[in-house]
Amino acid sequence: MRRFVRISYLSRDAMVRTRGCLSIGRFLYTTFCRFMRSESHEFACSHFRAANLENDKREVAVLGRSRGDEVRRVRPASDGGGGSNKGWIVVGLVVLVLVAGLIALFVIDSRQRAESVPPEGVEEFDVGKAGDHTRDTVDYEQVPPAGGAHNPVWQNDGFYEEPVRNETAVHTLEHGAVWIAYDPDLPQEQKDALREIVEAQDCLLASPYPGLDAPLVASAWGAQMRLESTDDPNLQRFIGTYRKGSQTPEPGASCTRGTGDPA
Repeated sequence: MRRFVRISYLSRDAMVRTRGCLSIGRFLYTTFCRFMRSESHEFACSHFRAANLENDKREVAVLGRSRGDEVRRVRPASDGGGGSNKGWIVVGLVVLVLVAGLIALFVIDSRQRAESVPPEGVEEFDVGKAGDHTRDTVDYEQVPPAGGAHNPVWQNDGFYEEPVRNETAVHTLEHGAVWIAYDPDLPQEQKDALREIVEAQDCLLASPYPGLDAPLVASAWGAQMRLESTDDPNLQRFIGTYRKGSQTPEPGASCTRGTGDPA
């Protein structure tokens, strides 16, 4: 049960990446096992050939003595030694590749674990049940809102240069999006960096929000965090944890085909 609970907090993208890493590991392991079986077979065959040569030599010697002929000693061909050495060299290379693959899997898994752990400073809220639709203006407890009643139409993901409606943005949060509200006076280089972050993945929404008490506020359904700049590594950690994360009330729902035209 404890393992299940821990995995449930992983974002869906992290779980997909983990399954991909495990597939690579299984492929490397299977390839190594097949190679080892083939090398063992070749090793046995080489020794079998060497034994046959030795038997042939003995038969020739016996035949020569029986006829009174002088038998010339012939060195057996080194058929097994060279091939065996080459085989073990290749085995060593395969082992190195396998070890490198396992190290890569460990590094990727460590990064995924770091991304899936909520950063310090995240506030969590009880925003009520999902699917509470209304066309009215909603008075939210959080600024900007982090969930609650919302418009039946959701806001399309993307980067906006004009404010969007709270009610449509909250609906996008219900679909698993992360909404990054930014101070309209944010420096242009910060806006450009934020645009790059948002446009690199789906279900990310960014829009100016007058009256913010921080340069940036990242929100997901029931979770929110204030940030000083786009360079703060906690922004990427928040995105990695909550974008399509386990808190999503409607997993798999679209963050497009709603309303709004990103800049």
